[in-house]
Amino acid sequence: MASPSTLPSGMAVIGFFKSWEGLLVIILGLTLLLNVMLAPQFLTLQNQINLFQLSNEKIIVALAMTFIIISAEIDLSVASVMGLSACVFGYLVNDGMPAGFAIMVCLLVGAVAGALNAFWIAYSGIPSLVVTLAMLIGFRGLARVLLEDKGMGNFPEWFNLLGRGGFIGPFPLAFVVFVIMLAVFSVVLHRTGFGRQVFVIGNNAEVARYSGVKVARVRSILFVMSGIVAALAGLFYAARLASVRGDAATGFELDIITMVLLGGVSIFGGKGSMLGVLLSILIVLNLRNGMALANITGHIQTAVIGILLISSVLIPNLLQSLQASKSPAQNP
Repeated sequence: MASPSTLPSGMAVIGFFKSWEGLLVIILGLTLLLNVMLAPQFLTLQNQINLFQLSNEKIIVALAMTFIIISAEIDLSVASVMGLSACVFGYLVNDGMPAGFAIMVCLLVGAVAGALNAFWIAYSGIPSLVVTLAMLIGFRGLARVLLEDKGMGNFPEWFNLLGRGGFIGPFPLAFVVFVIMLAVFSVVLHRTGFGRQVFVIGNNAEVARYSGVKVARVRSILFVMSGIVAALAGLFYAARLASVRGDAATGFELDIITMVLLGGVSIFGGKGSMLGVLLSILIVLNLRNGMALANITGHIQTAVIGILLISSVLIPNLLQSLQASKSPAQNP
């Protein structure tokens, strides 16, 4: 018979595996097992480094996107901001500007892009889906106008190392930044008043406003943060490839949004956790890596991610509907 001291912890474990995060742990375990069975080289150190190195930019932006979606908004323009930032850097460096100064200009470009989104969403009341879709097209167009059909490189070697292994041990600086951001963003989201405001706004913006929360200001902070983080990710992308083109980071928003929604963040806002997003990131990265090792084409990989995106929205809604149907009627 279990002692009283062990019973609560056992119940906590059972409770965890009944949660969405617990389900993600199971899915992650099955994904890892399948990858090991199909590709023995999966467990090599170099492959594990590559697993993150090829997606560091996406997972950095996913952390900022978590805040956006919990607040019941969405930012479809993040990949275009990444591409624009990378192209601005390439253009400025090839025009003779010092790389360090060009980095600061690119981060400013990200902040301005986020501020434009914030103005139309937080102060003009236009839905974020509409605004950021328009900005997705606009920022991508600016990137293409800036570089036309040319590719640009010839970056300083120290800059190229920022996105590659060897800057800090075998890991690139981008991965170190992700780990730091994960820790900081987790504390901000779950342990600060600002994080609580994000959840309250996501649950009901009007109630939050009547409770004294400055909804427009919080939304503005989130979108400016999203723009800056996307610009930073764009710089890491340019550093990893050592060159940029006008179509840089095209389609990245699909993986980014999938990582967030699969992590249990509700598309309707007000619900989610950084733990769930981290587990989802690991699932998506391992799925893509395993499929690549199995020589599955990129189009099929994208289709699988698309299915995950749809499932991450449908399954929680179906489970919620089932729970509601099983609840006893509340009518007297």
